[in-house]
Amino acid sequence: MISKELQENLKNSSWIRKMFVEGAALKKIYGDDNVYDFSLGNPYFEPPAKVVKNLRDLVNSDQLGTHKYMDNAGFPDVRQKIADDTNKDIIEPLTHEHVMMTVGAAGGMNVIMRTILDPGQEVMIIAPYFAEYIFYIKNHNGVPVVVNADPKTFEPDLALLESKITSKTRAIIINTPNNPTGVIYSEEMLKELASIIERKEAEIGHEIFLISDEPYKALIYDGVKAPNIHNYFKNSLIVNSYSKSLGLAGERIGYIAMNSKIEDVQMLMAGFAFANRTLGFVNAPAIWQKVVADSLDDSVDISEYKKRRDVLYNHLTSIGFEMVKPDGAFYLFPKAMIEDDVAFVMEAKKYNLLLVPGSGFGFPGYFRISYCVDMAMIERSLDAFTKLAESYKK
Repeated sequence: MISKELQENLKNSSWIRKMFVEGAALKKIYGDDNVYDFSLGNPYFEPPAKVVKNLRDLVNSDQLGTHKYMDNAGFPDVRQKIADDTNKDIIEPLTHEHVMMTVGAAGGMNVIMRTILDPGQEVMIIAPYFAEYIFYIKNHNGVPVVVNADPKTFEPDLALLESKITSKTRAIIINTPNNPTGVIYSEEMLKELASIIERKEAEIGHEIFLISDEPYKALIYDGVKAPNIHNYFKNSLIVNSYSKSLGLAGERIGYIAMNSKIEDVQMLMAGFAFANRTLGFVNAPAIWQKVVADSLDDSVDISEYKKRRDVLYNHLTSIGFEMVKPDGAFYLFPKAMIEDDVAFVMEAKKYNLLLVPGSGFGFPGYFRISYCVDMAMIERSLDAFTKLAESYKK
């Protein structure tokens, strides 16, 4: 009926979805208010009023060409506005020629993999990682190579990373702010990573792309800054979307922004445009390109996500959970109270807590809490977390 490869992938499908389904079953038994579902990273807040107004104005206008095919890379004026926005913290500016509109960040990642990979080439990912990276790489005959982060900081273990770079290494994916840890990679670490890549590129005789997946870059707290990777790496590609920053996850709108210092930028862009077309995306949604281009100075209410982080972080650490405090995104990644993280989240279900095991992110022994949920649910859940923690102290 379906391919053997896909059958195997379905067996290993996302723990996030599994726990979401478990939550739906529990709600039927105990009622919505008595189940605490922290499984799915689905943005909680609706798009800002400005986004809704821009959409309404565009739909009601008689602007010609809004709904037609365009350059596979997207509308040039939209791409220029995004380049200008990216240039706010960049040393060597971009133009529209360095930006391609995509069907979300996921579409952008697949476009990149299709463009740069030959069969058997390797792409490094940092555990804990967004589980879909594995499939994006394999979709295009690449080989994922996993490098563990340092659990003290959840930044990449650079010595381990360097030891795994070979002549087959084609790219390294980083995700900052990170899903599932919420960690933002430091400037010092990025500089050291850049030195490693530059050294290894000279050694193996070809470029290594640094791909930064940044859908949470607008969700940053406490005045922390997320460095622009184009300032540190020559062969760098930023992948972003407006799923989280503007609450548009279902609209599938994002972009790729390539470093202006990459050699033969025009060839790379031609490859991206070809991949966008032949993967079946053709182009990013026309209306949403225009809407986001006029909404770049807006975002959802980040302070509300921060409130949720603080309530959960303060309570969980007070009852004995250990974790690195996240500076961004909307996740916590505490250490499980036993070594077996899957058994731990199964135990949590007894208290109607829906959590995701770290094994689902390639990092056993931990679990993820997604706090892009109703604040009232968070407050109701605190006693359940306390009872869960106490059950391991007996």
